[in-house]
Amino acid sequence: MKHDSSVASNPLEISYRMPAEWEPHAATWLAWPHYRDDWPGKFEPIPWVYAEIIRHLVRHERVELIVNDATSEKRARKVLNKANALSDQVRFHRWPTNRVWMRDSGCTFVTGGVGTGLRPVRAGQRPAPTQSGAISGHVGTAARNNREGSDFSRANSSSLSLSSRAQRNRSRANDFAKSRDLLSPELQLAAVTWRFNAWAKYSNFQRDAKIASLMAKSAGTHEIPAMFGKRRVVLEGGSIDVNGQGILLTTEECLLSKTQQRNPGMKRADYEKVFADYLGIKNVIWLGSGIAGDDTHGHVDDITRFVSPDTVVTAVESDPKDPNYEPLRENIRRLRVATDQDGKQLAIIELPMPSPVYFEKRRLPASYANFYIANGLVLVPVFNDPNDRIALDTLADLFPDREVVGIYSGDLIWGFGAMHCMTQQQPL
Repeated sequence: MKHDSSVASNPLEISYRMPAEWEPHAATWLAWPHYRDDWPGKFEPIPWVYAEIIRHLVRHERVELIVNDATSEKRARKVLNKANALSDQVRFHRWPTNRVWMRDSGCTFVTGGVGTGLRPVRAGQRPAPTQSGAISGHVGTAARNNREGSDFSRANSSSLSLSSRAQRNRSRANDFAKSRDLLSPELQLAAVTWRFNAWAKYSNFQRDAKIASLMAKSAGTHEIPAMFGKRRVVLEGGSIDVNGQGILLTTEECLLSKTQQRNPGMKRADYEKVFADYLGIKNVIWLGSGIAGDDTHGHVDDITRFVSPDTVVTAVESDPKDPNYEPLRENIRRLRVATDQDGKQLAIIELPMPSPVYFEKRRLPASYANFYIANGLVLVPVFNDPNDRIALDTLADLFPDREVVGIYSGDLIWGFGAMHCMTQQQPL
């Protein structure tokens, strides 16, 4: 594979990190829906859901919209125009895809800085291996057992109110952004490209496997293929979440299970090493399982998300008979003994689960945690459920400087994804 070498000859060594989602974006990447088998019997409303999402996004940032071909672009333009969403902020790319889940098939953009304390990477080259893996946030058995009697009526033990915490974190959220001023713009951005194999489940992914490299080229940045030894690393963006300061969330179910196994032979320490080398991660917090109905087998972006450098929201289920009840309790147990980049306990905010959503007798992965943070905006999947308002109010408290918008996703979730699954941010 030939990679963009526009900055490869520069001798400067750059330290790369994956920015938090709330840091400033240059654009959001989306792919226009076309694969009807992802929404069998329910495809008709899906383009209109996309149009509503794009209508909100273009008020705040550019949208890079992937379409299959000229005919697909014409159809998309027609729908966007009717929905008052067509704008000069939408830039079309005619690249054929199998599916439209850009969080997973797209590249992971990283930014360069000097003096960030992250491992140096020579521009245009993949990182050299570290000598040891990142510190694991995995909770040991003894620690978990000691927490069995904990009160789960309120996950956050801090006495700070949501609004106080939001005010405190606003100034901290952009701490790392200052490092961008130390480099000229053309040296700031790179694209880590993972191998995509459709969640180790589907056979039709050959077109999607090319998208990450096309994104890197379009963004005018150089590509860093993620390697483990001599192998490309299989990873989806929905399986990780970061706080921009070296802490990463993931699940054992997704990365360490033999079901839908992405990288046979890779162990916990191997993943931590990869995250350290390519994303600047210093500490990995390993949660247990994802939610029922998730065909990715445990993506973290359906259950737990960073909302500031030291605060997470995590999904909780109130019904003890629901299959999500105990796995989500276990995740809180692990979060309670995890720490942030300063070695301090994380602030944990509960996010309720909606009532179970079924279609054709199949449980779907409906979750408010699959929200997307854009410039000045948070898009939240909602399901005409009483808990919609609780979720929206909780996120509004956590993001007082952003508009929090609910997007009805009762039809969209039949494709097993929502706001976060379909988007991929390109940082400034």
